Amino acid sequence: MSQEESRTDLGLIRIHRNAIACVASLAALEIEGVKRITGTFRSSVMQLLGKNNSSAIRVEINKSEEVKVDIPLFIKYGFNIPDIANRVQENVRQALEKMTNLSIKEININVQGIERI
Repeated sequence: MSQEESRTDLGLIRIHRNAIACVASLAALEIEGVKRITGTFRSSVMQLLGKNNSSAIRVEINKSEEVKVDIPLFIKYGFNIPDIANRVQENVRQALEKMTNLSIKEININVQGIERI
């Protein structure tokens, strides 16, 4: 399943995985201490070009319509890694629930590295 969908009286509403990843990316970057979202070489090049790096985020939706999100991050030097990861998880959960009404099963944070501010 590549997108979440629901039907209303007026028709079908689809929320694609890319939209979910974009919301997660923006919510993660709101947290002070997050340097960047990283992933593949392609996503790193996109970030250098100033593009949204939501392609590095993996989104899975199971048959029960529960969402699992994997977010690879670089944290700014001097910040507490577990604290930042917890804050990212909570902010992403709140943003996804508010904007999509989806059931969030897991938000996994994978700290890839540390960078100077």
